[in-house]
Amino acid sequence: MEAAKKAALNAYSPYSNFQVGAALLLDNGKTISGNNQENACYPAGLCAERVAFFSAKSQYPDCQIMKVAIVAKPANQEQFKMATPCGSCRQVMSEYENNQEQSIKVYLPDADGSVYESDSIDNFLPFKFSNKDLNS
Repeated sequence: MEAAKKAALNAYSPYSNFQVGAALLLDNGKTISGNNQENACYPAGLCAERVAFFSAKSQYPDCQIMKVAIVAKPANQEQFKMATPCGSCRQVMSEYENNQEQSIKVYLPDADGSVYESDSIDNFLPFKFSNKDLNS
């Protein structure tokens, strides 16, 4: 979670002023992090989760993603709070989980020190669309 917090502090979020960080643990022991990158043309920005997932697979295409921690905070506040992935990030994360045929554990820490843990991204996207839908 510390890697996710560090990533969030480096987010480029001048429009929303909402800093998000994600950190992945790969099966080779490497940690890959990402943060939200905004753009004046709003759709051109990218969420922290997708930055981290795309970066991990571009650097380590044969590794499996074991865990992801996601943190967020308003830029004008010190404390991180729980924030769940957006729909697009859930879909992307679900595809990686599906492709590797192994669940990815999700950790979402909250301001009170508690951590929401999920054994699978599928818990966030119960009616996912996958490559199996394209081939049916």
